[in-house]
Amino acid sequence: MRTVYVNGQYVPENEASVSIFDRAFLFADAVYEVTSVLDGKLIDFHGHITRLERSLSELGINFKVDADALLAIHRELISKNNVTEGLVYLQISRGAASDRDFMFPAADVAPTVVLFTQSKSLIKSALAERGQKIVSFADLRWRRCDIKTVQLLYPSIVKNEAAKKGADDAWLVLDGKVTEGSSNNSYIVTRDGTIVTRELSHDILHGITRKAVLKCAAELDLKVEERAFTIAEAQTAQEAFTTSASAFVCPVVEIDGAVIGDGTPGPIAKRLREIYIDANRAAAI
Repeated sequence: MRTVYVNGQYVPENEASVSIFDRAFLFADAVYEVTSVLDGKLIDFHGHITRLERSLSELGINFKVDADALLAIHRELISKNNVTEGLVYLQISRGAASDRDFMFPAADVAPTVVLFTQSKSLIKSALAERGQKIVSFADLRWRRCDIKTVQLLYPSIVKNEAAKKGADDAWLVLDGKVTEGSSNNSYIVTRDGTIVTRELSHDILHGITRKAVLKCAAELDLKVEERAFTIAEAQTAQEAFTTSASAFVCPVVEIDGAVIGDGTPGPIAKRLREIYIDANRAAAI
């Protein structure tokens, strides 16, 4: 049984609880981060903390981030649960008021802080080996996708709908252009070898893995264009892939029934995955 963290206490998972009046439960009024663990160490921890601070600020959640304290909690959970490879989930809500109310609670209501680990194989991935099949859906999420909130019902819906269609995941389309995947950033590689991914805005999450992978691409002298692209352009691309903290770089081999390239993971995606893992493994803390 895992040990989890709830509001300053390390407890067995079956003893962990939060109030039914917590705003994460009632209003999805909370933000989160997921940090990968390799060799018992954290990948890009400070990048996740920086984004956490931004998300909290954008929503006005009164929580002062202490990076050192959060690092210590992450490490303690990794140790208590003997995690060598996997994830640490962190969630901070606006807290629990005395009743359900659309108005934010008083400033003296403390935020709710929850963390837990998940042991999971990240490097050896059958999906990365064979490549993902993607189907597209209209992007019907709220328009502040740049804030990493727990409002994940629509991404959950499209993931399940994609599975019903025999696909692995979904890409979301807004005004005719791909925004991102259900839980990842999306990329194509054009016929001339240019990596294309949507520019940063309120329409996509500012991915920590995205930033790291684009740095890897620059170090490999690969050309990158940050712009929107259509499903039609993606279907004629040389390669496609996604990035996320839990899947790193994951190739795409089919989009809405159209085979990408030769139908196998492409060399650029495979190389970026290798470089990303090696670089971040070496820099893990």
